[in-house]
Amino acid sequence: MFRNAILLAGAIQLAIAASSLAIPRVLGWREETLRLEPLTRQVFWTYAVYILSMNLAFGTLTLAVPDALIDGSVLARAVCALIAAYWIGRLVVQFFVFDRSIASTRPLFRFAEAAYVSGFAYLAIVYASVAAGVV
Repeated sequence: MFRNAILLAGAIQLAIAASSLAIPRVLGWREETLRLEPLTRQVFWTYAVYILSMNLAFGTLTLAVPDALIDGSVLARAVCALIAAYWIGRLVVQFFVFDRSIASTRPLFRFAEAAYVSGFAYLAIVYASVAAGVV
């Protein structure tokens, strides 16, 4: 059962990465970042690429070696703890850092936020469960 849960987690992370490719266009990042100093703009885009890369790496790793992630080894539990912390952190940022007011004015944004938050929560729960040895 947990193998299927971890495989779904890998797929969700790749779906988040794929869908996040539309976010710069939807939120007008190119226009918004033109107002920044060049170095700040470059740092912003570098961070965006790092986040995308981590989502791709976590999803790919999970789909490539699901059995190794749930085998209960110290390394597997440590990797799952890292991934769980990443997604728990993402949930914290979503609710306590981001200005979410735009979601209340646009139905597509409300749907997207609900989908993303559901995915983030699922990922946090699955990886935290594996890290805690619940498997």
